[in-house]
Amino acid sequence: MSISAARLRTLLGFVDTELALEACETEDCGSHFVERLRFRSLRNGAEIRGLLTRPPGSDGPTPAILYAHAHGGRYEIGASELLEGRPALLSPPGPLLAEHGFVTVCIDMPTFGERSVVTESAAAKAALWYGRTLFGQMLSEQQAALTWLSSRDDVDANRMGMTGISMGATLSYFLAALDDRIAAIAHLCCFADFASLVETGAHDRHGHYLTIPDLLSETSTGAIAGLVAPRPQLICVGLDDPLTPPQAVERAYAETQAAYRAAAAEGTLSLLAEPGVGHVETEPMRDAVLAFLKRYLRALDHA
Repeated sequence: MSISAARLRTLLGFVDTELALEACETEDCGSHFVERLRFRSLRNGAEIRGLLTRPPGSDGPTPAILYAHAHGGRYEIGASELLEGRPALLSPPGPLLAEHGFVTVCIDMPTFGERSVVTESAAAKAALWYGRTLFGQMLSEQQAALTWLSSRDDVDANRMGMTGISMGATLSYFLAALDDRIAAIAHLCCFADFASLVETGAHDRHGHYLTIPDLLSETSTGAIAGLVAPRPQLICVGLDDPLTPPQAVERAYAETQAAYRAAAAEGTLSLLAEPGVGHVETEPMRDAVLAFLKRYLRALDHA
C-alpha cells in the first residue's frame, strides 16, 4: 500500500515548528565536546532540552547525526541517552559517534526527560482531540532539530543522517520518509509490519505515542520505510524481540525492498536480523551501524 509523504503528514496531523536556541553551555571532555542546549519551540513555547556531542576539531564542516532517543518506559531518560546510554545499549552513543567524526544532537521528546511532567497518555489524548497525534508532534520537533543542526557552521548539511533504537528507530524511518535532507538512516529494534503485530496482539507493547488514526487502512510499515528510497537505509532487528517477530519483519522488509527495487537502489538497503537476540543493541549491530554511517556520510572526507 503505497502512500505519499504529503498524505502521511496529514494522517500524522503534522504541524511544522521551529526551534530557537536560547542557551548553550560547552564542556570539554577531552576526547569530545558536549554542548548542553536550551531550545524554545516557536509553535507552542515549550522549553526543550538538547544535548550535542562533537569531535574536538576538524578541517571543515563534518557529517552530522540526528539521534532519536528510545522509550522503554523510562520517561526520565530522554536526551540523556546520548551521554549516559540506557540498558538496551552497549554504551552511550554520543561520545562514540564523536570519536568517529560525527556531530550528533538529541532532544527530549514530549513526555520524556525534562518534559516528563506530562504523561504520555495525557499528551496523546490531547493531541488526538485536536486532530493531531503525539507522534506527529515528535516528528515535527525532530525535523526542527534537523533544521537547526543543518544551520551549524561545523555541519555539512548534505551529509546528515539519523539513527536510534526502539522508538528512536521508528522516528528515524518515519522522519526520513518525510524529509529528504536525511541522507542515510540506520535504525535498531523496531522495524515490523504493524498489521502483523495487531494480528498477534504484540502491537500493545507500543506506547500511546504511536496511535495514528487510519494509518493501516492506507499504508504499512514497509511502504513508509520505502519512501526513504533511494537513500541508504540499514535495518537491524533481533528475531527474539517481541516487537520484531520474524514474520512481521519479513512482511515489512519485502515491501520496503520492493520500493528500493522500483527506485533501482536495492544496493543501498540492508537488513541485519539476528536470531536469538531480543530488544537490545549487539556488537554486530553497532559495527554495522558505524560502518554504514562512515560509508555513506563520511565518504566525501577523503574524496
